[in-house]
Amino acid sequence: MLKFGVPWGGGICASGVPGDLSRAYDLPILLAIPGKSQLFAQKNQSRPTRNTISLTNRPNTIFLSENHAIDLKDSAYTMYRVSISTICLVAITSLLLLPSCRDSGEPQSAPVFTPRALDTYPHDPQAFTQGLVYEDGFLYESTGLHGRSSLRKVALNSGAVLQSRDIAEEYFAEGVTILEDRIIQLTWQSGVGFVYDKKTFKLLDKFQYEGEGWGITHDGTRLIMSDGTDKLRFIDPHTFAQYHSIDVRDGDTPVTNLNELEYIDGSIYANVWETTRIAIISPETGLVTSWIDLAGLYDPKGWAADAKVPNGIAHDKKNNRLFVTGKLWPKIYQIKLIPPE
Repeated sequence: MLKFGVPWGGGICASGVPGDLSRAYDLPILLAIPGKSQLFAQKNQSRPTRNTISLTNRPNTIFLSENHAIDLKDSAYTMYRVSISTICLVAITSLLLLPSCRDSGEPQSAPVFTPRALDTYPHDPQAFTQGLVYEDGFLYESTGLHGRSSLRKVALNSGAVLQSRDIAEEYFAEGVTILEDRIIQLTWQSGVGFVYDKKTFKLLDKFQYEGEGWGITHDGTRLIMSDGTDKLRFIDPHTFAQYHSIDVRDGDTPVTNLNELEYIDGSIYANVWETTRIAIISPETGLVTSWIDLAGLYDPKGWAADAKVPNGIAHDKKNNRLFVTGKLWPKIYQIKLIPPE
């Protein structure tokens, strides 16, 4: 006997397989396609959430349940003649492609990692962190707010600001990244980015982009930029022309408010604004492969009342250290990721 579970609204899901698939039977079978499966309910005067269709050796009959059967000669139903192998192919394809076929009925979500603090470092509680990079033993930080925006070079162990450049009051600074010997910094709503010399912080160039600027990182050859939506843009680091963009999804759900970015070991790490989560994203597909939830990492008791959500991810590639902080936080955390049980 071959059984299929049919969700109302169309589609076929295999819930069992025949014991012997070596023979290619040619049997009549009613395929529940969109617009057809509701006929079952009309015939049976009921609307169950799922029925089971059983193919038996009884001619021209399909049993929906113990108490309901369909006469296949009834003209109200569409008939097809298919082989068992075709049925199985349809069933397997449906399982892979149709969300309505999932047994759980729950939306799919990527696994969530828990961070464990390995160390903490001092951080300027007046720094409204918008971007963070670790390079050659130092942190480079972009701080935001009009009239308080800056570019900084910071000593990790002491938190001391070793070098700083103030940004004009008209700009609200955002994400920052370092590619080769250049520092690239975004602004929020001005549509303007800045390019600086890494050593001197001298302004080398400006560039323009459409929409807002939030976070920025790179994969070695392309800049990767967020704009507060569910999109990530891939940009030429020299001409600043956009190559393409990807839509970020957790399963089928768009992930918006993508903020500060860091490219780590082939994945894009993104703070999600106004949440405690970091999304780990495939740059090829845009799918979230896993999450980091920072909720249990820090205790804001005693912090300034206006200390904001997490924002700031930096990676020490040489020593494989991962750092996180937040807007107006007094600490930077070095963390280790604990996989879900």
